[in-house]
Amino acid sequence: MEERMNNSHDKLGKVTPSKPTWQVWWRLLRPHTLTASFVPVFLGTMVALQNHTLHFGLFMAMMIASILIQSATNMFNEYYDFKRGLDHAESVGIGGAIVRDGVSARTVLNLAFIFFGIAILLGIYICLLTTWWIAVIGTICMAAGYFYTGGPYPIAYTPFGEIAAGIFMGLILVLLSFYIQAEVITADSVLLSIPISILVGGILMANNIRDLVGDKEKGRQTVAILLGHDKAVTSLELMFIVSYLWIVGLIVTIDASLWLLLVLLSIPKAYKAIKLFEGKTKAVEMVDAMKATAQMHTQFGSLMAIGLLVAYLV
Repeated sequence: MEERMNNSHDKLGKVTPSKPTWQVWWRLLRPHTLTASFVPVFLGTMVALQNHTLHFGLFMAMMIASILIQSATNMFNEYYDFKRGLDHAESVGIGGAIVRDGVSARTVLNLAFIFFGIAILLGIYICLLTTWWIAVIGTICMAAGYFYTGGPYPIAYTPFGEIAAGIFMGLILVLLSFYIQAEVITADSVLLSIPISILVGGILMANNIRDLVGDKEKGRQTVAILLGHDKAVTSLELMFIVSYLWIVGLIVTIDASLWLLLVLLSIPKAYKAIKLFEGKTKAVEMVDAMKATAQMHTQFGSLMAIGLLVAYLV
């Protein structure tokens, strides 16, 4: 039955002729993941605010472009995982527009490129007010989003997914957001981007822990597969610990604001995420753990940014 349904996908690009509702399009964006683009932009802007004035237009353009690029990346993921036979109607953690809701695979792919196009227009606006080097970096970021699951050698199928996410959705996104406001990159801005980079990688680690069994069957070689479930969960826990210790280290070594200690309020969410992973073996059992990891990243990054905002105001 499943094989016949997949064959229908391959030939027709859809499962049913039913008209998608707005909820289908909303799920396609995977909205629970979009804070991974919101938080770094917010953080980078708040770092810049410490010594520079805020250009609200640049902030909003950067925010919207980043969300569009991540949304497009999620759609590429949906499209290529379907094409490679990884996704099916019972898959956990996907939007499911193609395999459950009857949306044409080609429609999903075209929508992703439309989102990229709008992001490019916003990027041109940013470049006009800053530097055209932003266009080069933005193009590289979009290429990374596409090749995460697209192309002959998808990043997501290798042990480098967490590193790629940390670099592009953490370090680069924070520094771009900082640069368009400050027109300079400082050592402090780099140091402040590190913990959020680690935690973005943590979201991917959590995702790969949840999908470990299915990914292994499909021939993926993620870090979670190489380490095994228990060691992968321990690695995620260490990523959390290093992020908290990094903030304490910044306060001690570069006299960062004590308001950054607000991030400690996210510890209960980090603890919950690890506990929810322990002893679980099925993907569906780890959905809440994955969500808790994403929420921990959101809380940590938002509290960090709020701490910087409070430091600026007082």
